[in-house]
Amino acid sequence: QVQLVESGGGLVQAGGSLRLSCAASGRTFSSYDLGWFRQAPGKEREFVAAISWGGGNTYYADSVKGRFTISRDNAKNTVYLQMNSLKPEDTAVYYCAAAVAGMGYDYWGQGTQVTVSS
Repeated sequence: QVQLVESGGGLVQAGGSLRLSCAASGRTFSSYDLGWFRQAPGKEREFVAAISWGGGNTYYADSVKGRFTISRDNAKNTVYLQMNSLKPEDTAVYYCAAAVAGMGYDYWGQGTQVTVSS
């Protein structure tokens, strides 16, 4: 089992940057695919980015491609989301999630709020 705790959210002006972190417990962290999702008020949760268990493959939603970067440090049991050129429409609660490689996301963090002001 994996427990996930996000941090790094906050209030930032449009055009600014934030880096989200997600610390995981569990010895098998390196065997999990990891993802970031977000949910804005009144909207469904949506995919943002994902990284494979070894870090060799990354995937992004079209809306964040070129602005966000997902990375992981298996030695620190942490996954990151570097967010640059933030826009007001990026405002949401951001969640990290873990999946056994090739399976669905079964483990979720509690979320961290990101607010981008115009």
